[in-house]
Amino acid sequence: MKLVFAGTPEVAVPALDALIASGRHEVAAVVTRPDAPAGRGRHLVASPVAQRAQEAGIEVLKPMKPRDEEFLARLREIGPDCCPVVAYGALLPRVALDIPAQGWVNLHFSLLPAWRGAAPVQHAIMAGDEITGATTFLIEEGLDSGPVYGTVTEEIRPTDTSGDLLTRLAFAGSGLLAATMDGIEDGTLKAVPQPADGISTASKITVEDAHIDWAAPALRVDRMVRGCTPAPGAWTVFRAERLKLIQVATVPDRTDLAPGELSVAKNNVYVGTGSYAVELLWVQAQGKKPMRAADWARGVRIPSGERLGV
Repeated sequence: MKLVFAGTPEVAVPALDALIASGRHEVAAVVTRPDAPAGRGRHLVASPVAQRAQEAGIEVLKPMKPRDEEFLARLREIGPDCCPVVAYGALLPRVALDIPAQGWVNLHFSLLPAWRGAAPVQHAIMAGDEITGATTFLIEEGLDSGPVYGTVTEEIRPTDTSGDLLTRLAFAGSGLLAATMDGIEDGTLKAVPQPADGISTASKITVEDAHIDWAAPALRVDRMVRGCTPAPGAWTVFRAERLKLIQVATVPDRTDLAPGELSVAKNNVYVGTGSYAVELLWVQAQGKKPMRAADWARGVRIPSGERLGV
């Protein structure tokens, strides 16, 4: 088939690579978000997908909105059979959805209908799910509600951050998307409606959502930190400044600390929660680089009984 691939961040690049490498289909163009400011100088930088497409000599389309007439006209001109999508980052209007004969097929990083929405991987970790995966489905105008072509599953490991898990899903999902394109092309794959039960939503996680509540149980704190790493980053307050929490570990045998109460040993920093303690392993103070929590604690000299979150 002739394909137009839509995607923007680094997590979409493995899928683009898989489609290019398959040799079975022609990736005629790529649709991505416009260049965005990045780095200290805030210079405009092309998206990772745009950069990869340019390296491969593929035409890149960067509409401000996918309903722009100039973009729609070019898409009709290219005449794609199908448009595979991975984390494009903009809602597709009906007029765009109708252009390819086989529609737009999204690779979504959850086992639909679980975790429809913008942050499925983060929510799966934060909810304590043991298994997640990726799904290819035909895009409709509803939120991740279209019929499903295929899935792959992935275990959520006890120490997984959302960054770790998303990286694995990006590579596992790239093979699924390529296989989905093959099945659509040869007619062996038909989309099946999603079940009506088991629907959950995964809204975008804001910085405020990532604020740690020390009255929550230790497992909840651990999942919040892992789910919010690397973005937006779990945080608490220490001496009226934000302290980013990069890695923690639960310590079930420490039940002597009140929620938020700190206890500092030679090489360990513990903090109380609503159940038992967690150990702070890596933190990042405001304006500083990430560091081991024990090194941070030595630098700020924490007296007995001082608390986080105050």
